[in-house]
Amino acid sequence: MKDIFQKSNDNVEEKLFQQATGKVKPLKVDTIHFDKKLSKPKSKYQLKNSLQSTLQHKNKAHAQFHFSDEFEPNLNKQGPMKYVRADVDSFEAKNLRRSVYKPDLILDLHGLDQHQAKQEIAALLYACQKEHAQCVCIIHGLGSKILKNKVPHWLVQHPDVMAFHQAPLEWGGNGALLALIELKDKFTRM
Repeated sequence: MKDIFQKSNDNVEEKLFQQATGKVKPLKVDTIHFDKKLSKPKSKYQLKNSLQSTLQHKNKAHAQFHFSDEFEPNLNKQGPMKYVRADVDSFEAKNLRRSVYKPDLILDLHGLDQHQAKQEIAALLYACQKEHAQCVCIIHGLGSKILKNKVPHWLVQHPDVMAFHQAPLEWGGNGALLALIELKDKFTRM
């Protein structure tokens, strides 16, 4: 008797529930089954490599955007080519001229067009931070003087370039520049 009463009671509750909810559209089963190969967590090594490649791509892009061909800085036209950033002591240019600083990295731009030279300089400035190279030598050559005129204009635009001076004879003389680079703290991410 209890079973009959229980069944009729369940029927009544079911009918009351259906009346209360009205017409309801049944749900689609949208369960997602993950592939076991994809659901494995990445190892620390894989995560580190993916982070490093993302940072390197971001930093290289950051290094390239600083150069404009339209910018014309007010550089000294007479005498050797030199520049010192406003917040840097002018004595640093003299140190470059006197070979107090020896170049940690050397970039030779012979045979490159303007676009390629600009990319190589951007890569050099990026490498300076990565390798902690404070002084670099950029050999632009003489030729038709296109790169000789453009390289200083590009260097002035980059925030990490503290100063540059025409290189002494031992590093290329009139066909090269020595540049002093401001290094970021090695413990901060670039």
